[in-house]
Amino acid sequence: MSFQDLKLIEPILKALKQEGYTQPTPIQAQAIPYILQQRDLLGCAQTGTGKTAAFSIPVLQLLYQQRQQHKEQKSIKTLILTPTRELAIQIAESITAYGRFTGLKHAVIFGGVSQNPQVDTLRRGVDILVATPGRLIDLMNQGYVSLSHLKILVLDEADRMLDMGFVHDVKRILSKVPAKRQTLFFSATMPAEIQQLADSILNNPAKVEVTPVSSTADTIQQTIYFVDKADKRGLLQHVLKDQSIETVLVFTRTKHGADKVVKDLAKAGITAEAIHGNKSQNARQRALTNFKNRTTRVLVATDIAARGIDIDELTHVINYELPNIPETYVHRIGRTGRAGASGMALSFCDTEEKEFLKDIHKLIAKQIPVEEEHPYPMKQLSTQERIREELKNNPHHNSRQSPRNNNNKNTRNKSNWRRGGKKGTGKPSNG
Repeated sequence: MSFQDLKLIEPILKALKQEGYTQPTPIQAQAIPYILQQRDLLGCAQTGTGKTAAFSIPVLQLLYQQRQQHKEQKSIKTLILTPTRELAIQIAESITAYGRFTGLKHAVIFGGVSQNPQVDTLRRGVDILVATPGRLIDLMNQGYVSLSHLKILVLDEADRMLDMGFVHDVKRILSKVPAKRQTLFFSATMPAEIQQLADSILNNPAKVEVTPVSSTADTIQQTIYFVDKADKRGLLQHVLKDQSIETVLVFTRTKHGADKVVKDLAKAGITAEAIHGNKSQNARQRALTNFKNRTTRVLVATDIAARGIDIDELTHVINYELPNIPETYVHRIGRTGRAGASGMALSFCDTEEKEFLKDIHKLIAKQIPVEEEHPYPMKQLSTQERIREELKNNPHHNSRQSPRNNNNKNTRNKSNWRRGGKKGTGKPSNG
């Protein structure tokens, strides 16, 4: 199938040709015809599947055709809500590319920077607005944004909006848009709250689903390194001695962890920068630009900061710390091996992270190969691991304890393990 087969208009086909696109991805082939029929859409797709083009191309076409038929006033016809600044910027870049011959105007608004340039663009009139929820509500409250003429609403990465606590903001925005509209709803996962939100705002939607979140691309070579927590710094530097690794995206669970990795690499003479929620928007964009043009070799990121980042020809991802949500592992390694290219995903696992690894194996339904030959093999079991081994080898150990002796050391340790195990690690960082 080619893009011509999707009945796209010449201005968009011309732009796609300039971008070097000839064949749609599976989600584009499925979603574009439904959207052009002006149907609501429920799309289950993770980043890296061509999702942005799947909604932005038909939205541009619908608005272009409507403008040809009716000379309407300049007002926001399409709102694209997205959870992060980086993703908003990337969507806006895609709209610029695909819509360059349509004459349609768009703007992107997000927090962390001065609102004045964004307000100036809005005043000149735009057809498509790409926005993060917080800044959008701010500008709506100040009277700079009206959604009363909205025809198409796109919610992108709805599950990430839930993770970041944006659901209430989204519902406030929904209360300000016309009831009669076309709604496109995309999410990589469908937890109950997201499904309920989708059910409440979609009208008889078409459903498209590609690359279930439990699957990892066959083009990605995955490897696990078992290593003590204290040795991860040395192992990372050892891995990066391989000069064939030209660029690598390194994931940590916390902002503090990301900054520490950057400092450690700098001491070792390796250029690295971090992106996370505590960085200013300008700093994050600068780091991303430096990484894309290969001025910076290593980009260290938290999950929320990295979601939606699209980096061409990224060959390596390293999980410096394993995520405590298994689906996040799939999202992380999906940064590489995109569009049929090959990629490598290396994961460092210490004793406390073995429970996370077990959950990952269960989700992806396969065992990740272990790299045995490295200079930092795991030395000893942690306290938690020793207790687990003891209980596994002697399952009747506690059953022989009388109720009066349940304050002994082993029982206390077992209780502590239960509180501090897999689910006791806390909620994922907000990046």
